[in-house]
Order: sequence, then structure tokens, then C-alpha cells
Amino acid sequence: MPRAQHHVSRALISENALKVLYRLKDAGYASLLVGGCVRDLMLGREPKDFDVVTDARPEQIRKLFHNARVIGRRFRLVHVRFGREIIEVATFRAIPHDASEEPIPQEGEEAEEIEDEIEDIEKFEDDAPAEATDHNIFGSQEEDAVRRDFTVNALYYDIRDFSVMDYVGGAEDLKRGVLRVIGNPESRYREDPVRMLRAVRFAAKLGFKFEEKTAAPIRDLAPLLTTVPPARMFEEVLKLFHSGYALETYEMLRHYGLFQHLFPLTEKSLEREEQGFPVTLLPRALANTDARVNEDKPVTPAFLFAAMLWEPVRQQMGELIASGINSYDAMFRAADQVLREQLRYVSIPKRFSVPMREIWSMQDRFERRAGQQAFRLLENKRFRAAYDFLLLRAATGEADQALADWWTHFQTAGDDERRAMTAQMAPATGTGKRKRRRRRRPSSAQVPRHE
Repeated sequence: MPRAQHHVSRALISENALKVLYRLKDAGYASLLVGGCVRDLMLGREPKDFDVVTDARPEQIRKLFHNARVIGRRFRLVHVRFGREIIEVATFRAIPHDASEEPIPQEGEEAEEIEDEIEDIEKFEDDAPAEATDHNIFGSQEEDAVRRDFTVNALYYDIRDFSVMDYVGGAEDLKRGVLRVIGNPESRYREDPVRMLRAVRFAAKLGFKFEEKTAAPIRDLAPLLTTVPPARMFEEVLKLFHSGYALETYEMLRHYGLFQHLFPLTEKSLEREEQGFPVTLLPRALANTDARVNEDKPVTPAFLFAAMLWEPVRQQMGELIASGINSYDAMFRAADQVLREQLRYVSIPKRFSVPMREIWSMQDRFERRAGQQAFRLLENKRFRAAYDFLLLRAATGEADQALADWWTHFQTAGDDERRAMTAQMAPATGTGKRKRRRRRRPSSAQVPRHE
């Protein structure tokens, strides 16, 4: 497709991506943008990041850029870092003759790692030993296109003549708003079950409908998600729910039977109704997350997982309290039980599970507002997240709306009004003052002797 027939313009491409493209071209290598960035530019959207593909090998790419690093033990590619921006450069891949040799990389990923997770991902993808290159099967551009996952992710923008190249009908699928797997969908899902999650993510993000054959095997193959390492699932969950379309994604995951293999306890708890009404805290939380993402406000995985797992925690808390355990201990026991089960499916690093627990534990502390208790809670570093969680609970009728309103007003009140508000929360006494208990002085016989 020549320049006059598409919407991709260099003015819309990252300056750093152009640097990479031109340096590869000037060195005599093929130099193209690929995947989601081309797809989004064709749709008139602003890409989140830019991926480059070339016929240069990883070691050749690294020699061209002083700020480049080869990553991956089996599937080697290059990250060229420009401050916070990373341009991912991959070599054309071929489909191996023996499918068992395929390293099953997540092709077409468009480097969609959450910025906060880049450091952790690289921690596990250290520079590979030289022999790891033997596992990579390099090929032609056409082979590279065919081995990608979806047709709309297999479009190429060539910096040499500014054309867009399409080997698999992706441009037509973009026009029709259709998401279609390249090749046999069942085989592609069995090769890598995460492709089913990616299918849902792209359909929700783009507002596309599934091609019939692409959707048909998903429900039957959904249990294959349990074979995916929980650590990889953590990264996928962040992509699913922290990209600005979490609510639509959640509904599609449940529709196709995928959600239950990510959060089985949550799925089970959502089947129960409260006084004849469905539980709505999680959908509200996801809608709020979408709003924050779309307003460029920060979001944290701790809040996401707190919302995802709250219903099973709350139900187990109720059972433990009914058995005679106090509410404080019941919350921690329920949290331990739920988290232990959840980690079998999706890993939650401690830097997120610890604040998640704090968000839960602070819900009970919101009830205690007398004296200095309210002031101490307000100073807690998790207060804002816990308060937002309280608002969600109140909106669903689970928490007292008057309690949420009290804390909303308390945050904006002056010091004198705050003291008056907390004084009203103090328990009433008969005399108005508590009698101070005198400490008894020990007798001489009770005084310890020191030699």
C-alpha cells in the first residue's frame, strides 16, 4: 500500500523510533515498524509504543546502538532504551519445520509492558548466553508475518518508501472491524493459551468483533490457561485491566469462560447474590480504573487485586466470624486462605500483596473515629487507596454511606472541626471524664535487689 493509500505518517511516529528505523536503514538492513503501532496508526489512534523489525541479527543490532541490550534466553530481541522509552527491535522469524522446536514467544506483543514492570521483567530476562541464539529461527518478512498471532497485528510500515505491507489481509480486517487469528485458531491457542487472553484484550480495546472461527474454540480451550506459569499470568492481568478498557475486558472474559481460570474464587463468589441482587463492587472498581487510566491518573495493581479478591475474602470472613473468630483475626485468616489459593493461578508480588492486605485491614479501622484514631488513619500512606475502596463499598450498599460521607468531610475540614468531629465519636461516660487509675507503689519486699 503506497503512502497515498494509508494514514501512517512520520509525524505521528516517535522520534526515537525514527532514529532506530533510519540507523538500521542507513546500515543496509531492512527497517520496518510492525504490529500494534502500525495497526493503531492505520486506525487514527495514538500508539502506546513502537516496535521495529529487521533482517539484522540481535548482535548486529546491538552494535549499532550504544544504548541497546539483547534480552531473552530463548527468544532473543533487542531493547534500545531512550530514557523511559524503549524501542523493541526483533529479527524476522520463520516458522520451524518441527513445531516442538518453536520457543513460543509472544509475537506481536508491541512491547506493551507496563512501565512500572519493565525493571522486573528485565530482571528475569538477562543477557542470554551465546548458544541461546541457536534456538532462534530467523526467516523472511513474509514468514515473519504468517507466524504472528492476529491479522491486524501483522502490518508493516517500511521506512524506505513509506509503504504499508500486508501479507495476511490485516488491512481489510481493520476496515471491517474483525479480529482474526492467522492460521488454525485451535492450533494457535494450543501452542500458547495466552493468545486467548490477547484475543479478548484486542477485541475490547479496538471494539472489534471476533471472526467466527477465531471465537469458536475459546470456551473449550479455556482450561489450558491453568498450564501457563502464574508469573506470566501476572503480566497478562495487568495488560488486561490497566489499559483503559478493563470493564469490557472483564465482561468478555466471563462470557468466554476465561475469567474463572484467572480468578476462580472470585468467579465462584460472584455467582452468589446479596439479598437478590448481583455483587457489583468489582465492575464498579474496574469502571473507576478505566476512568483513571483515561484521565492519565496513576493506578496500582494493589488496588486492582484488592477489588478482584475482596468478595471471596469477605465471604470467608463472614464464615469465620460465624464460627466465633473475632473480625480482626477473621480478616487475616481469610486473606491468607484466598491469597494462597489465588497464587496457584496468578502471581501477586509482595510489593502489591502487602498494600492489598492493608487496604482490606483498614476497612475495619474506618469505624474507629474517636480521639486520635481518625488522625492516625488519615496519615497512613495507604489511606487514599483504602478510602477509595470504602467509597466503592458504600456505593454498592456493603458499607454505610454515612461513614463514607464522614471521612469525605473529615479530609477537607479544618483542624477545629476535625477535633469536634472526633469528639462526637467518643463513647459517652457517666461523669464526662475518665477517672485516672493510681499506680500502686511496690512494697519494699517487692523491690528487686541488685548486687
